[in-house]
Amino acid sequence: MILKSLELEGFRNYVRFQSGFDPRVNLIYGENAQGKTNLLEAIAYLSSARSHRARYDREMIMLDGDQALLKGVVDSRGRTFTLEARLHRGRGRQLYSNGVRLKTAGELSGILNTVLFCPEDLYLIREGAAARRRFLDSAICQLRHRYAQALGEYHRLYDHKTRILRDWPENPSLLETLDDFNLRMAQTGALVVHYRAHFVKRLRETAPPIHRDFSGGREELTLRYETVSTVADPLAPARTILEEILDHQKSHRQAELDARQCLTGPHKDDLVVELDGRSAKMYGSQGQTRTAALSLKLAQREIFFQETGEYPVLLLDDVLSELDAKRQSFVLNHIQGGQIFITCCEEEKLEGLEQGASFHIQGGKLV
Repeated sequence: MILKSLELEGFRNYVRFQSGFDPRVNLIYGENAQGKTNLLEAIAYLSSARSHRARYDREMIMLDGDQALLKGVVDSRGRTFTLEARLHRGRGRQLYSNGVRLKTAGELSGILNTVLFCPEDLYLIREGAAARRRFLDSAICQLRHRYAQALGEYHRLYDHKTRILRDWPENPSLLETLDDFNLRMAQTGALVVHYRAHFVKRLRETAPPIHRDFSGGREELTLRYETVSTVADPLAPARTILEEILDHQKSHRQAELDARQCLTGPHKDDLVVELDGRSAKMYGSQGQTRTAALSLKLAQREIFFQETGEYPVLLLDDVLSELDAKRQSFVLNHIQGGQIFITCCEEEKLEGLEQGASFHIQGGKLV
């Protein structure tokens, strides 16, 4: 997969940007707060219609602006695609592929796959479960159209149910709709659990050898998927998981009413990471947890390659400066092949990487 060109209008600090890119390495350099990360955010957004640092699309529209355009030309699966995202303040967004409007963000899956490394990802293991769920969701959404649809629907249902539970004492009639929301959440939640479990299975096959190599054979990485306690086998068919989630909902119904919040469902899932049988989050050193996080990201890249036969576009957002020389060398030695975007503060030669193109960004402009 190759991003041939990118065009931006009114996106973040870019009034207008347009450039082609090298199919190998693209070095984006400049001082801090000039817009380097914004470029990588735009590329990642075109792959899944999700931002790693903005909860709402309106946050990505230039201040005092009403709309933004992101447009990328992509070579993928032996075809050329023109992807567009049009963001509107107060009026939602529209997504297009080759001029055809897409009904859902899930229809982007498989066209432009990206793997993003940013400094925050180095703390993936140390953070709460929400960070690891985002890692899983971002990866699976790019590979599975149905998962992206189910996840979006689950989040909408969760928001509605949360409002019902919060407001029912003041408006008891809201409880008349609770059973319907529970059923629909269980149906979509079963799909979410099913897809997450199968992706974690792939990670368990791919990440440990990478981590073993990374640690010089001194550490063994293991992964475990934790979901709703009544789900006996997360790899089971979704219809089986559905019944088990419904059982969990029934047993927690009164507790949810008392707590006035949603206590059951895959929105509480976690990916448990262990090193030599001990919790990496609890007992791992900073170096060990960073190494484990990098192993997960590199495993994600390998899974994408196994699925599609093409390497995803790799986005390294100022992450190398956060690593010691040994970890820098390991990452660079494991990303041969495919298109790479790297941001840094100064133009520099990165040993071990093919030479490509350099882009100097200053004040939201290509110098």
